[in-house]
Amino acid sequence: MAQKIRGSQPERAFSFLKVNERMGKPRTRGITEIRGPYYTPMGRRYLEDVLETMGVYVDSLKYAGGSFSLMPRDKIKELNQLAHDHNVLVSTGGFIEYVLTQGREAVDKYIQECKALGFDIVELSSGFITIPTDDWLRLVEKVQKAGLKPKPEVGIQFGAGGATSAEELKAEGTRDPQAAIAQAKRFIDAGAYMIMIESEGITENVEPWRTDVPAKIVQSLGLEKVMFEAADPEVFAWYIKNYGPEVNLFVDHSQIVQLECLRSGIWGTKSLWGRVVTYKG
Repeated sequence: MAQKIRGSQPERAFSFLKVNERMGKPRTRGITEIRGPYYTPMGRRYLEDVLETMGVYVDSLKYAGGSFSLMPRDKIKELNQLAHDHNVLVSTGGFIEYVLTQGREAVDKYIQECKALGFDIVELSSGFITIPTDDWLRLVEKVQKAGLKPKPEVGIQFGAGGATSAEELKAEGTRDPQAAIAQAKRFIDAGAYMIMIESEGITENVEPWRTDVPAKIVQSLGLEKVMFEAADPEVFAWYIKNYGPEVNLFVDHSQIVQLECLRSGIWGTKSLWGRVVTYKG
């Protein structure tokens, strides 16, 4: 049976050693979302191992690439309930952009099915499609009315999100970061739970990294309402180095231990060893 930790935190081994203090769940900063089924299958036993050992540091679980649409309904419910038992929210990932190509009725049924299967967050991405911002806002409202948390994804790279080659993305070009920020502000004003920042064009498939983009986003939106995609150790180490251990990050589930070692200040690369600290006055 999964260890129920809702509202409590199990005793940490070696508790006499000091680590950076972390806000308890539900957190409003230092949020970690992990990728679920996509690069590897994930069943109950697999997820149970992840959450029994590191679940206290996981805030949300994100399916990717529409993986849930290929899985049995009862197994999705089982995984989602297991996440909830560990006080972990469950996100759809950005699959809605595929659903949108099949019309309004499909979108309505998709949101209803997400609720029925126990999802908490519906990510609203448009990496491969172009959708007017006003239509996007209607989706935010529709998700809210269903009692779910809308999480729009914005970025500067068209064609992002599907392992597109760097050459193809470069040919597509990027857009002005201020346009993405203006969109994000409208989504937040409309009640979006959080804004996901797509990594492609910023720290993925681009050389050099566009470090100016996260800086502009943080300056305009702050840290609490944005989550940066950082599914590469060099990337999440950079975010922690520049924005501290309480930046919200999305990583692969295989990276949760490495990320939390950095957040807690107990381990790190040469540039971060002993330098990640918090102060709670």
